[in-house]
Amino acid sequence: MSTNKYVTYSFPILLSVMIFISNFLETSIFSVGENNFAVWFVISFLAFGFGWLMSKYFEWNIGINVILSLTVATTILTILVVSFFKEYFSSSEFLVENIFLYSLRNIILGATGYFGMAVAEIYKIKKEYEIIKEKLQVYQETIGSSKKEAEILLREAQAKALQIITEAESSAKNMILKKERIERELREFIQIEKELIKKYEE
Repeated sequence: MSTNKYVTYSFPILLSVMIFISNFLETSIFSVGENNFAVWFVISFLAFGFGWLMSKYFEWNIGINVILSLTVATTILTILVVSFFKEYFSSSEFLVENIFLYSLRNIILGATGYFGMAVAEIYKIKKEYEIIKEKLQVYQETIGSSKKEAEILLREAQAKALQIITEAESSAKNMILKKERIERELREFIQIEKELIKKYEE
């Protein structure tokens, strides 16, 4: 197994180990007090951090399934431990209530890890959105400049076409004038020839 795989699977394992170890803390998530809040804030922050780090190594669907599976497995293990060692885990007089409270601890910490992964995914999507937005803006600017270039080229082509048409019309008029002049001169020449022939016959 490569180093990257060790790193990839270390975060889910650490998350599940931390969730399970939190069962052995005397501090209860339902108790009020500065110390209790500090302990659970640190644990929740770590769970959030592990979820955030998992988003870098797991795809969204796979990461969520991993967190869900670890939470369920840790909760089942917690239920077994609380059931067998109920003297140690005695937050309440009733076993069912103890199981419920400790299971709820695990579910809350698993949900915090899920929340960390969700926030990281939203942040990642936001960054991708910003990159796509910038690319789209560049693309639109490129299209705008290309459109302007195309309009300029079209105008130049129209001007050249108009110039060519004007020159062709002028050349055609000159050809017609030359033709008419040659025809006129030819008729005059023929007329002169006829008169000369007539005089010669006389």
